[in-house]
Amino acid sequence: MSPPDPEIGAYLDMLAAERGAAINTLSAYRRDLDDYRAWLAGGGTDLDAVEAATLRAYLAELETRGLKASSAARKLSCIRGFHKFLYAEGLAETDPSAPVSGPRRPQGLPKVLGVAEVDRLLDAARARVGASEHPGEAARARRMLCLLELLYATGLRVSELISLPRSAATTRERYLVVRGKGGRERLVPLTDLARAAMREHLAGLTGEGPWLFPSDSESGHLTRQAFARDLKVAGGAAGIRADRISPHVLRHAFASHLLQNGADLRIVQELLGHADISTTQIYTHVLDERLKGMVRDLHPLMDE
Repeated sequence: MSPPDPEIGAYLDMLAAERGAAINTLSAYRRDLDDYRAWLAGGGTDLDAVEAATLRAYLAELETRGLKASSAARKLSCIRGFHKFLYAEGLAETDPSAPVSGPRRPQGLPKVLGVAEVDRLLDAARARVGASEHPGEAARARRMLCLLELLYATGLRVSELISLPRSAATTRERYLVVRGKGGRERLVPLTDLARAAMREHLAGLTGEGPWLFPSDSESGHLTRQAFARDLKVAGGAAGIRADRISPHVLRHAFASHLLQNGADLRIVQELLGHADISTTQIYTHVLDERLKGMVRDLHPLMDE
C-alpha cells in the first residue's frame, strides 16, 4: 500500500497518538479518506476548494453505489473529522463539513440469541470436545469451547478476545484486566466454566508464545475472520442458522441476558467497555420489557 497523502497521514497520526485508534480503525479511516480524495481528484477539485455542496455531492454519489445509510454515515463521520482536523491545525481556512448533515440511519436492534440457544451452543461445543478422537480435532474443539465460554462470560470485543495473552489462563483471580479501545483498562468477570475451559485449552497448547489462541497468522494469534468462520460451524451443530450468529451477536447476548436478569445499565456499560452510556442504550428495549413485566407483576392495581 502506497503512503497516504500528507494531510491524510497527519490526520491518521493524530488519531493513533492522541486517541489511541487501533490498527483496524486506522485502516478503515484510510480507505474512506483515500476513496474521498480519489473522488475529488476525479472531479478536478482540490482539497482546499471543497465546499459543503461538494460533500453533499459526494454523499449523493455514495447513494448511487448502493451503500447503506449506516455505511454512508460512517464515511461522512470520518471525512468530517478529517476536515475539522485540517481546520484546527491551520491547514485549511474553513471547515466545509460543518453544515452537512448525514443520512438518517435506522435504529435497528442488535441480533441476540436467547438463553436457551446459547445453552445449546455451549452444549454442542462440549459434546464435540468429548467426541473428538484425533489430537488436532480435539485441540480445535477445546479452543472453540474456550472461546465461547470466555465470550459469553465476559462480553469481550472479538479483537480483545482473540488477542488475550497466554497468562490469562493462569490467573488466580475471578476477573481479567482488559485493555480496550483508546487504551482504557477495565475488569471483566470470569465464570468457573470459563476458567476451566481456559485451563484445558492451555494444557493442550504446544510450543511457546505470548498468545492464548496462537495461530500462524501475521499477528501470531487467531484472526477474527477465522473465529467467525469456525463459530458459524459451531452454530450449525447447535441448530443455529449461520446468518444469526457471529462473535458480536454473542457479545450482545452477554449484555442483553445480564439486563434481563436485573443488571444495571451502567454496570453493563462498564463491562462492555463503552466510553459513553449512549452506546449501551441500544439495549434499552430489554429494559423496557423488564419494566413492563415489573409493573404487570408488582403493581397493586394490576389484578383489579
